[in-house]
Amino acid sequence: MFTKELQPLSIQVLSSEKAQRMAEFFSFLGDANRLRILSLLAEKEFCVSDLAARLDMSESAVSHQLRNLRAMRLVNYRKQGRRVFYRLHDNHVLHLYQAVAEHLDEKDEG
Repeated sequence: MFTKELQPLSIQVLSSEKAQRMAEFFSFLGDANRLRILSLLAEKEFCVSDLAARLDMSESAVSHQLRNLRAMRLVNYRKQGRRVFYRLHDNHVLHLYQAVAEHLDEKDEG
């Protein structure tokens, strides 16, 4: 099965600094709980208590992961009264999540 050809981002090799930053970013995403949170936020925004219930995790653990995800600019939030709702930071995060999920689904098929 052929897919559309990838267009290179640039002709130059990644700088060592950018390669290091990208490696740290992907390493950060190497946590199953963070990915589970992102999978829910890829659908819609959630508050901490709803995320905790859906993931069968403590609210404290979810809050901790959300702080980390915010620090990496993967999620942001809005306050509504006393509740805080989290969502993906932007479409880049959604596209990255979808691309990896799709890639793994294709790998499982063939």
